[in-house]
Amino acid sequence: MTDRADGIDLVEALRTTGAVREFADRPVGHDVLARVLDNARFAPNGGNQQAWRVILVEDPALRRAVRDLYVPGWREYLEQRLDGIQPWAPIGDRAAEGRAIERAAAQPRDDGEPAPGDFAANFHRVPVMAVILADLRLLAATDRDLGRYTLVGGASIYPFVWSILLAAHAEGLGGVLTTMTVVREAAMKDLLAIPEEQAVVAVLALGYPLEPRPTRLRRGPVESFTTIDTFDGDPLAGP
Repeated sequence: MTDRADGIDLVEALRTTGAVREFADRPVGHDVLARVLDNARFAPNGGNQQAWRVILVEDPALRRAVRDLYVPGWREYLEQRLDGIQPWAPIGDRAAEGRAIERAAAQPRDDGEPAPGDFAANFHRVPVMAVILADLRLLAATDRDLGRYTLVGGASIYPFVWSILLAAHAEGLGGVLTTMTVVREAAMKDLLAIPEEQAVVAVLALGYPLEPRPTRLRRGPVESFTTIDTFDGDPLAGP
């Protein structure tokens, strides 16, 4: 018997590959992960440089250490949201952000057994912990010198990350893209022996979903984000 799924319709996959954070107590075999990555590697990327690298973290001590880097970032995120701040927004109130982060740092560390539903505290227990890296030498970041926050380089990496989630979905897996450890990238690099030219872009948590996959994801309609000719042009009518 194999764990391999029969695959799913593309449109269904696009509409139902939502974040999954609760996983069944069931291991994911290397053969399944190899198939997922074998399919994901065909993601579009600039110049076909394939600037990605994947580290599957399996050692229990390393997993706990990654968790210990994840939790503070998650607390900082929550504190910013409590203050009505978009966390780490490229354009935002840095002073208010700093106050929220300081408040998060002042929270006492909880070394007890985490509650089952606490994703951050149980991060070391996710069935698959995949750290995604980008080789900064291989990214064509055409917005590098615009004097603003740079985004374009991610176009060669995040389609690969999304393709992993889609390929995992086809195998009956669920998952979520997290970036909380990026706040502490230097510590992540030290922990996992990551070279200087590599950037930590995400950690994927994957596994077999504990509950049925959500099928009614909430997203804004087409007319809320698409206009004709100019930013303030007529909205495109949705289907």
